[in-house]
Amino acid sequence: MPSPSHSIRSWPPQERPRERLTTLGARSLAVRELLAILVGSGSRGGTALDVADGIMAAGRGSLRRLSALAAGTLESVPGVGGATAARIVAALELGRRAAADRPPAEDKIRGPRDVFRRMGPRLRDLDREEFHVLLLTSQHRVIREVLITRGILDASLIHPREVFKPAIIESAAAVILLHNHPSGDPAPSGEDRAVTRQLVDAGRTIGIPVLDHVILGDTGFTSMSELGVLE
Repeated sequence: MPSPSHSIRSWPPQERPRERLTTLGARSLAVRELLAILVGSGSRGGTALDVADGIMAAGRGSLRRLSALAAGTLESVPGVGGATAARIVAALELGRRAAADRPPAEDKIRGPRDVFRRMGPRLRDLDREEFHVLLLTSQHRVIREVLITRGILDASLIHPREVFKPAIIESAAAVILLHNHPSGDPAPSGEDRAVTRQLVDAGRTIGIPVLDHVILGDTGFTSMSELGVLE
Protein backbone atom coordinates (compact mmCIF):
# COMPACT_ATOMS: atom_id res chain seq x y z
CA MET A 1 0.00 0.00 0.00
CA PRO A 2 1.31 3.52 -0.71
CA SER A 3 2.92 5.57 2.04
CA PRO A 4 0.34 6.97 4.51
CA SER A 5 1.76 10.45 3.90
CA HIS A 6 0.45 10.41 0.36
CA SER A 7 -3.05 11.63 -0.52
CA ILE A 8 -5.49 8.76 -1.03
CA ARG A 9 -6.48 10.38 -4.33
CA SER A 10 -2.96 9.63 -5.60
CA TRP A 11 -3.32 5.93 -4.83
CA PRO A 12 -4.24 3.40 -7.51
CA PRO A 13 -8.08 3.15 -7.72
CA GLN A 14 -8.07 -0.48 -6.58
CA GLU A 15 -6.49 0.56 -3.28
CA ARG A 16 -8.77 3.47 -2.41
CA PRO A 17 -11.44 2.60 0.23
CA ARG A 18 -14.37 4.14 -1.64
CA GLU A 19 -13.51 2.40 -4.90
CA ARG A 20 -12.90 -0.88 -3.07
CA LEU A 21 -16.35 -0.62 -1.51
CA THR A 22 -17.92 -0.09 -4.92
CA THR A 23 -16.12 -2.99 -6.59
CA LEU A 24 -15.81 -5.51 -3.74
CA GLY A 25 -18.71 -4.62 -1.42
CA ALA A 26 -18.70 -3.18 2.09
CA ARG A 27 -18.08 -6.56 3.76
CA SER A 28 -14.69 -6.82 2.06
CA LEU A 29 -13.37 -3.66 3.70
CA ALA A 30 -11.54 -3.41 7.00
CA VAL A 31 -13.07 -1.33 9.78
CA ARG A 32 -10.49 1.44 9.26
CA GLU A 33 -11.43 1.62 5.58
CA LEU A 34 -15.13 1.96 6.38
CA LEU A 35 -14.34 4.70 8.90
CA ALA A 36 -12.11 6.43 6.34
CA ILE A 37 -15.07 6.63 3.97
CA LEU A 38 -17.11 8.34 6.71
CA VAL A 39 -14.20 10.68 7.43
CA GLY A 40 -14.06 11.62 3.75
CA SER A 41 -10.77 13.50 3.67
CA GLY A 42 -7.61 13.55 5.71
CA SER A 43 -5.95 16.28 7.72
CA ARG A 44 -2.61 18.00 7.41
CA GLY A 45 -1.09 15.22 9.45
CA GLY A 46 -2.22 12.33 7.28
CA THR A 47 -4.84 10.64 5.16
CA ALA A 48 -8.43 9.70 5.99
CA LEU A 49 -7.10 6.26 6.95
CA ASP A 50 -4.77 7.88 9.48
CA VAL A 51 -7.72 9.76 10.95
CA ALA A 52 -9.67 6.47 11.01
CA ASP A 53 -6.83 4.88 13.00
CA GLY A 54 -7.10 7.72 15.51
CA ILE A 55 -10.83 7.14 15.79
CA MET A 56 -10.34 3.45 16.48
CA ALA A 57 -7.68 4.33 19.09
CA ALA A 58 -10.30 6.49 20.84
CA GLY A 59 -12.44 3.37 21.10
CA ARG A 60 -9.43 1.34 22.25
CA GLY A 61 -9.66 -0.79 19.12
CA SER A 62 -13.26 -1.86 19.77
CA LEU A 63 -16.31 -0.88 17.74
CA ARG A 64 -18.43 -1.60 20.81
CA ARG A 65 -16.49 0.95 22.86
CA LEU A 66 -16.43 3.37 19.94
CA SER A 67 -20.21 3.21 19.61
CA ALA A 68 -20.56 4.32 23.24
CA LEU A 69 -18.58 7.54 22.69
CA ALA A 70 -20.34 10.87 22.33
CA ALA A 71 -19.80 13.09 19.31
CA GLY A 72 -17.95 15.58 21.49
CA THR A 73 -15.43 12.94 22.49
CA LEU A 74 -14.80 11.99 18.86
CA GLU A 75 -14.13 15.63 18.00
CA SER A 76 -11.00 15.45 20.18
CA VAL A 77 -9.45 13.06 17.64
CA PRO A 78 -7.10 14.95 15.28
CA GLY A 79 -8.78 15.45 11.91
CA VAL A 80 -12.32 14.89 13.23
CA GLY A 81 -14.66 17.88 13.16
CA GLY A 82 -18.26 18.21 14.22
CA ALA A 83 -19.72 17.00 10.92
CA THR A 84 -17.49 13.93 10.79
CA ALA A 85 -18.20 13.05 14.43
CA ALA A 86 -21.94 13.31 13.75
CA ARG A 87 -21.63 11.02 10.70
CA ILE A 88 -19.78 8.39 12.71
CA VAL A 89 -22.25 8.48 15.62
CA ALA A 90 -25.16 8.27 13.17
CA ALA A 91 -23.61 5.34 11.27
CA LEU A 92 -22.97 3.38 14.48
CA GLU A 93 -26.52 4.06 15.69
CA LEU A 94 -27.90 2.79 12.36
CA GLY A 95 -25.85 -0.37 12.81
CA ARG A 96 -27.22 -0.80 16.33
CA ARG A 97 -30.79 -0.39 15.13
CA ALA A 98 -30.24 -2.76 12.20
CA ALA A 99 -28.96 -5.41 14.63
CA ALA A 100 -32.09 -5.00 16.74
CA ASP A 101 -34.52 -4.91 13.81
CA ARG A 102 -36.79 -7.91 13.36
CA PRO A 103 -39.27 -8.82 10.62
CA PRO A 104 -42.93 -8.71 11.74
CA ALA A 105 -43.02 -12.50 11.99
CA GLU A 106 -40.26 -12.35 14.62
CA ASP A 107 -41.86 -9.55 16.62
CA LYS A 108 -43.51 -11.96 19.02
CA ILE A 109 -41.96 -12.17 22.49
CA ARG A 110 -41.79 -15.80 23.60
CA GLY A 111 -39.46 -15.28 26.53
CA PRO A 112 -36.61 -13.21 27.97
CA ARG A 113 -34.17 -14.31 25.27
CA ASP A 114 -36.34 -12.60 22.67
CA VAL A 115 -36.20 -9.42 24.76
CA PHE A 116 -32.40 -9.67 24.92
CA ARG A 117 -32.11 -10.21 21.17
CA ARG A 118 -34.37 -7.28 20.46
CA MET A 119 -33.03 -4.73 22.93
CA GLY A 120 -29.53 -5.94 23.82
CA PRO A 121 -27.76 -4.39 20.80
CA ARG A 122 -29.31 -1.02 21.60
CA LEU A 123 -28.73 -0.91 25.34
CA ARG A 124 -25.70 -3.00 26.24
CA ASP A 125 -23.08 -0.35 25.36
CA LEU A 126 -24.74 2.60 27.11
CA ASP A 127 -22.85 4.26 29.96
CA ARG A 128 -26.01 4.78 32.04
CA GLU A 129 -29.13 2.82 32.82
CA GLU A 130 -32.25 3.10 30.70
CA PHE A 131 -35.58 1.69 31.83
CA HIS A 132 -37.97 0.67 29.04
CA VAL A 133 -41.33 -1.05 28.77
CA LEU A 134 -42.55 -3.24 25.89
CA LEU A 135 -46.28 -2.95 25.24
CA LEU A 136 -47.73 -6.29 24.07
CA THR A 137 -50.86 -7.59 22.40
CA SER A 138 -52.71 -10.60 23.77
CA GLN A 139 -50.55 -12.71 21.39
CA HIS A 140 -47.43 -11.14 22.95
CA ARG A 141 -46.51 -9.17 19.84
CA VAL A 142 -44.81 -5.84 20.44
CA ILE A 143 -47.05 -2.81 19.93
CA ARG A 144 -44.44 -0.26 20.92
CA GLU A 145 -41.31 0.28 23.01
CA VAL A 146 -41.40 3.11 25.53
CA LEU A 147 -38.43 4.73 27.29
CA ILE A 148 -39.43 5.52 30.88
CA THR A 149 -36.26 6.84 32.55
CA ARG A 150 -32.55 7.39 32.02
CA GLY A 151 -30.14 7.23 34.94
CA ILE A 152 -29.86 5.21 38.14
CA LEU A 153 -32.86 2.94 38.66
CA ASP A 154 -34.77 4.18 41.69
CA ALA A 155 -38.19 2.92 42.80
CA SER A 156 -39.05 6.41 44.04
CA LEU A 157 -38.48 7.87 40.57
CA ILE A 158 -40.40 5.28 38.54
CA HIS A 159 -44.07 6.00 39.04
CA PRO A 160 -46.48 3.29 37.85
CA ARG A 161 -48.40 6.01 36.00
CA GLU A 162 -45.45 6.57 33.64
CA VAL A 163 -45.26 2.85 32.89
CA PHE A 164 -48.93 2.04 32.49
CA LYS A 165 -50.26 5.25 30.92
CA PRO A 166 -48.91 4.35 27.44
CA ALA A 167 -50.09 0.76 27.96
CA ILE A 168 -53.64 1.99 28.61
CA ILE A 169 -53.55 4.39 25.64
CA GLU A 170 -52.33 1.62 23.31
CA SER A 171 -54.77 -0.94 24.78
CA ALA A 172 -51.90 -3.24 25.62
CA ALA A 173 -52.81 -6.63 27.02
CA ALA A 174 -49.55 -6.97 28.97
CA VAL A 175 -46.14 -5.37 29.43
CA ILE A 176 -42.54 -6.45 29.85
CA LEU A 177 -40.14 -4.27 31.81
CA LEU A 178 -36.47 -4.10 30.95
CA HIS A 179 -33.35 -2.12 31.70
CA ASN A 180 -29.61 -2.39 31.17
CA HIS A 181 -26.71 -2.61 33.59
CA PRO A 182 -23.77 -0.53 32.24
CA SER A 183 -21.41 -2.68 34.32
CA GLY A 184 -22.25 -5.59 32.02
CA ASP A 185 -23.38 -7.78 34.93
CA PRO A 186 -27.13 -8.52 34.72
CA ALA A 187 -27.43 -9.70 38.33
CA PRO A 188 -30.40 -7.89 39.95
CA SER A 189 -29.88 -5.42 42.76
CA GLY A 190 -32.19 -4.88 45.71
CA GLU A 191 -33.54 -1.79 43.96
CA ASP A 192 -34.25 -3.85 40.81
CA ARG A 193 -36.34 -6.23 42.89
CA ALA A 194 -38.17 -3.36 44.61
CA VAL A 195 -39.04 -1.71 41.29
CA THR A 196 -40.26 -5.03 39.93
CA ARG A 197 -42.56 -5.75 42.88
CA GLN A 198 -43.93 -2.20 42.84
CA LEU A 199 -44.86 -2.38 39.16
CA VAL A 200 -46.16 -5.95 39.30
CA ASP A 201 -48.57 -4.88 42.08
CA ALA A 202 -49.66 -1.84 40.06
CA GLY A 203 -50.24 -3.99 36.99
CA ARG A 204 -52.45 -6.36 38.93
CA THR A 205 -54.53 -3.45 40.19
CA ILE A 206 -54.91 -1.95 36.71
CA GLY A 207 -55.48 -5.29 34.97
CA ILE A 208 -52.38 -5.13 32.75
CA PRO A 209 -50.02 -7.88 33.91
CA VAL A 210 -46.25 -7.50 34.00
CA LEU A 211 -44.97 -10.65 32.30
CA ASP A 212 -41.31 -10.13 33.12
CA HIS A 213 -38.59 -7.67 34.06
CA VAL A 214 -35.46 -8.45 32.03
CA ILE A 215 -32.09 -7.02 33.03
CA LEU A 216 -29.70 -6.77 30.09
CA GLY A 217 -25.97 -7.25 30.56
CA ASP A 218 -23.00 -7.30 28.23
CA THR A 219 -23.48 -10.82 26.88
CA GLY A 220 -26.45 -12.14 28.84
CA PHE A 221 -29.56 -11.31 30.80
CA THR A 222 -31.49 -12.03 33.98
CA SER A 223 -35.22 -12.71 33.97
CA MET A 224 -37.02 -11.69 37.16
CA SER A 225 -39.85 -14.00 36.16
CA GLU A 226 -37.48 -16.97 36.06
CA LEU A 227 -36.15 -15.93 39.49
CA GLY A 228 -39.70 -16.00 40.87
CA VAL A 229 -39.73 -12.29 41.78
CA LEU A 230 -43.07 -11.74 39.98
CA GLU A 231 -44.93 -14.32 42.05
